[in-house]
Amino acid sequence: MTVAVNLANIAIVLVQPNISENIGAAARAICNMGLRRLIVVDPPRCDLTRVCKMATQAALDVVEEMEVFTGLDEALRDFGYVVGTTARLGGQRQVIRDPARLAEMLVPVSAENQVAILFGPEDRGLTNEDLRFCHLVATIPTADFSSLNLAQAVMVVCYELFRCSLETPKEFTPRLANRFELDAMYAQLKDVLMRICFINPANPDYFMNNLRHFGTRMQLRAKEVQIIRGICRQIDWYGRHCLEQGKKSQDGGG
Repeated sequence: MTVAVNLANIAIVLVQPNISENIGAAARAICNMGLRRLIVVDPPRCDLTRVCKMATQAALDVVEEMEVFTGLDEALRDFGYVVGTTARLGGQRQVIRDPARLAEMLVPVSAENQVAILFGPEDRGLTNEDLRFCHLVATIPTADFSSLNLAQAVMVVCYELFRCSLETPKEFTPRLANRFELDAMYAQLKDVLMRICFINPANPDYFMNNLRHFGTRMQLRAKEVQIIRGICRQIDWYGRHCLEQGKKSQDGGG
């Protein structure tokens, strides 16, 4: 079973956005990343013509279904979990400094809960009063200049949410060699390497310890151990074969 963010349970909430074009650009970002619900709280000005121009044709459905409220308390009435975004850090709240980490945290929360992600007005961001509604606060790391355009901030968060919504196929996990298989391989390697005089028979463990460390780092699979043991058997057979051929040559020459 694949566990992912439930985008259907997540809403983007713009608190008092000042610029109509930013509302449209945010709607476009939401549409790009597979979200549907946009909520606008107490916008000082909201020119739908300018909003739709920035949203473009593809995101007009998001704009048409956009919900507008006069107060944040009313807008958040049905939400079980609220995240605030801000560039101002401090206070006693839990702060997530990585949008990707935020998206991961919302995987279990969004399964059965309505989640709201708040973005403040362009000029000042969310107020302390707004943040009191939030379960946690998130920020987007930047360089020296920390102020992001509203729609850009929405896009960054929505992108990470989208990434966590994708169903990724389960990665193949090979069976690693167990301790019994590894010990048998190392014993066989030790015997063969001493036979061909690759390691000093008086102190073979010094070299074998290095070989064991190498094998541990490699996390050898069971099939790989079988291949190595097959090579050892072939080396052993070839060595015995050459020895027998040499004896026959000596006997024939005598």
